Amino acid sequence: MKYLIVGLGNIGPEYAHTRHNIGFDIADELVKQLGGSFSNIRLAYYSEVSWKGKKLHVIKPTTFMNLSGKAVNYWMKDLNIPLENVLVVVDDLALPLGKLRLKLKGSSAGHNGLKSIEELCGGQAYPRLRFGIGDNFAKGRQIDYVLGTFDKDEKLEIPALIDKSVALIQSFVTIGPAQTMTAFNQ
Repeated sequence: MKYLIVGLGNIGPEYAHTRHNIGFDIADELVKQLGGSFSNIRLAYYSEVSWKGKKLHVIKPTTFMNLSGKAVNYWMKDLNIPLENVLVVVDDLALPLGKLRLKLKGSSAGHNGLKSIEELCGGQAYPRLRFGIGDNFAKGRQIDYVLGTFDKDEKLEIPALIDKSVALIQSFVTIGPAQTMTAFNQ
């Protein structure tokens, strides 16, 4: 059984460790914990790691957020991975900071990376790990908020939340989505 784990984010040092790049940070930690490393090949930073007999193909698209579907579609087809075995890790403004929610399908909720995946990969029926980043921004400041780094107090919580996200991904590939949702969705 193989899986495609997709951490969403934007490439470049100006986006590193921003709220919008939490998917990249979680993908980095997953690969690090499983002893892998990334190579820059074909539309993404790519790594292949194993967890309890499952093969995990982990990508961080280099297409920028708004074109994430291009990379996801390429790797799904290249690796022959069905949509239900693709897990997209994404930031979510609608959830409070640190709240994790595994969903098996759903709308993009205005998230451009998810919109691109929907358009290019066959709809909304793919699993996604939504990582809450909160919505503590003034009217009209959403872009600055999501492209900003976590504040001082939030930064203290982030490592444990990333570890919890890695545990959720490992659970998803070993015991499946239903039991993982019961264990992790708050």
